[in-house]
Amino acid sequence: MSPQSPDMDFRSVYRHGFARIAACTTRCTLADPARNAEAVLAAARRCDAEGAALAVFPELGLSGYAIDDLHLQDTLLDAVEDAVFSLVTASRDMRVLMLVGAPVRHAGRVYNTALAIQGGRLLGIVPKVHLPNYREFYERRWFASGAGTEGSTARIAGMDAPFGPDLLFAAEDVPDLIIHAEICEDVWVPVPPSSIAAANGALVLANLSASNITVGKADTRRLLAQGQSARCLAAYLYAAAGVGESTTDLAWDGQVSIFENGAILRESDRFPDEDQIVIADTDLDLLRQERARQGTFDDNRRLHSAPFRRIAFRVDPPDGDIGFERAIERFPFVPADAARLRQDCYEAYNIQISGLVQRLGSTSGKLVIGVSGGLDSTQALIVAAKAMDRMGRPRTDIIGYTLPGFGTSTGTKTNAHALMEALGITARELDIRPAAKQMLSDLGHPFGRGEPVYDVTFENVQAGLRTDYLFRAANHEGGMVLGTGDLSELALGWCTYGVGDQMSHYNVNAGVPKTLIQHLIRFAIASGDFSDEVGATLQSILDTEISPELIPADAQTQQLQSTEAKIGPYALQDFNLFYTLRYGFRPSKIAFLALQAWEDAARGSWPPGFPEGKRGHYDLPVIHKWLEVFLWRFFGFAQFKRSAMPNGPKVAAGGSLSPRGDWRAPSDGNATAWIEELRRNVPME
Repeated sequence: MSPQSPDMDFRSVYRHGFARIAACTTRCTLADPARNAEAVLAAARRCDAEGAALAVFPELGLSGYAIDDLHLQDTLLDAVEDAVFSLVTASRDMRVLMLVGAPVRHAGRVYNTALAIQGGRLLGIVPKVHLPNYREFYERRWFASGAGTEGSTARIAGMDAPFGPDLLFAAEDVPDLIIHAEICEDVWVPVPPSSIAAANGALVLANLSASNITVGKADTRRLLAQGQSARCLAAYLYAAAGVGESTTDLAWDGQVSIFENGAILRESDRFPDEDQIVIADTDLDLLRQERARQGTFDDNRRLHSAPFRRIAFRVDPPDGDIGFERAIERFPFVPADAARLRQDCYEAYNIQISGLVQRLGSTSGKLVIGVSGGLDSTQALIVAAKAMDRMGRPRTDIIGYTLPGFGTSTGTKTNAHALMEALGITARELDIRPAAKQMLSDLGHPFGRGEPVYDVTFENVQAGLRTDYLFRAANHEGGMVLGTGDLSELALGWCTYGVGDQMSHYNVNAGVPKTLIQHLIRFAIASGDFSDEVGATLQSILDTEISPELIPADAQTQQLQSTEAKIGPYALQDFNLFYTLRYGFRPSKIAFLALQAWEDAARGSWPPGFPEGKRGHYDLPVIHKWLEVFLWRFFGFAQFKRSAMPNGPKVAAGGSLSPRGDWRAPSDGNATAWIEELRRNVPME
């Protein structure tokens, strides 16, 4: 659990379940341990100054990897011990735990090891288990495998330390910072030591590597390390040897990388001329949550339980603002990378289409859809059109209704008709105002007497009538109602329950967040699937402000009813939804992440095509305000609407809100604990 110490600045990464970690490659001076120790120490001091808790260095970095039979020279090994002593002594005033590669004499053999050094102590010595002896590698000539050394103690430079591959290094004052080290070839085998260590509690896995470079090998190494981080639900640091290693027969590229749960956090350039360091803030909360949520991880642990020794150390993490070494997407449902966004849109679009095709194949009827001229109904309609195309059915089997009410604007109504005409569907208009006025009069509502009272009853009478007409039209046409409401609206309960926009026969948008829908529409424009006429109308819809259009425009300003003025910017609310639904983070941590993502509009990347004029920013008070609204609506209000939601496909990896899928919660729950945590731990300025 996160410390949440009141003495820590709100902006401190260590307050919010992160730990700063580093992967380093230093200039190697062959067979000169003293010079190499100086290089390691200089890099470690840089990492320590940055607030890092861990720094990982290359395999055999104190001696050099490619020195062959020199590894068995006592003169060299004596010099290594002197270098180790100097590093341990120099580490007294540093918080960073160094994992340094060195050859070590033990029990009559020499071992290829990782030395854990921190706070003036040699915490442990981890030997390499899998020694390559094929092609260009010849390690068994010099080294013994660490297999079978579990539980041992070794003496080096006059210091006794635990020795074996069964060591975990656990921080006492940074929750969940549990570190394991393996060496190069150990990750290339079918069952790496780090897999067993992860199953037994390690969340941060380090690989000290030499790994010469050949054409294409860097990609293979990246796949291995990235895949290991995903499989083990862990952070994985990889540090390869670089400049200074012998090029008698081999070459070196100094690849250093940090991965987390299958994602790349940081990577260095390759083939450096000097030392390289990459630093990242790994999310230990996220990793712990993933393991708790994925029950099969623990099931697997039970099959691979092994005795590990835990070596405790203290980080004494900095309690102030040390920056944030991690990229946070402003729109976690919408990647800023252009290629990834295209792929996500392609998959989301086709998930929606294939889901609807399957459902239509089961019902064989027509589709009835309300077309408002807004984003959601537009996306549902173009999905419906492509589904009909895929099935070889005429688009006229889609019956689109515009249902103008008291707040319907000329712009959205015009867009709705233009889109239906351009798509070639059956278009109809049904004015709900007479029936709505009659119902309000029957209820004794002031509006029925001509008074301008625009309350929730006024709004929901219109929303309910629209849905009622659509269902009756579906009865009349022998078809089904296609829902249009999106994931964000379901999260916030921004839909009218029952006979309202919460209900349909099938909803293709139920798994799509609002912030993604605009990009799906842009994707449809660019795809070439539709005519230029359709594309122009879609662009006009994208340029229209989001509004339920249930209340007439302001008589003086002509300003339309604004959804986001009521429930908050969807940019923030989708951010809050993602980290609540996908990871179960505390509100204070979500606020911290939102501040990193949204405080400065010039910091970080924006999704391709996002309009320059809409690239805003939010400060902490605004983030706090709308997060509290989100928590109240998500936990304390909206669940009863989600508990009865119609069928629809899960689309986003961030999760769905179906009670049959990702999210199950009591309809009569409350938000008290979440709001109290927010108010207690997030300052208002």
